[in-house]
Amino acid sequence: MQRISVGDEVIVMRGNDKGKRGKVSRVLRERGAVIVEGINRVKRHLRPTPQRGGGILEVEAPIALAKVMPIDPTTGKATRVSYKTKKDKKVRVGKSGAEISEAKK
Repeated sequence: MQRISVGDEVIVMRGNDKGKRGKVSRVLRERGAVIVEGINRVKRHLRPTPQRGGGILEVEAPIALAKVMPIDPTTGKATRVSYKTKKDKKVRVGKSGAEISEAKK
């Protein structure tokens, strides 16, 4: 079980998008990064091919795991994550004691 998983609501703690909130769409464990919807948008230039036209697309770039924190469901603020065992199952818990629900994939 990891601190942040797909579907979690997170807040950006550092960088140009500091203070913005979004939902995690992908977790890149090998890179130690996440992709958050609407955060860290960059422009990608695509060369035209026979199947599609070219142009400039705006896509979400990965952001480091250390720069985002999950949002506590009761307080609505950024929280550190701890783990507790509940019915022989490991669950993520915020500082307020509220369970951070496992997001559905």
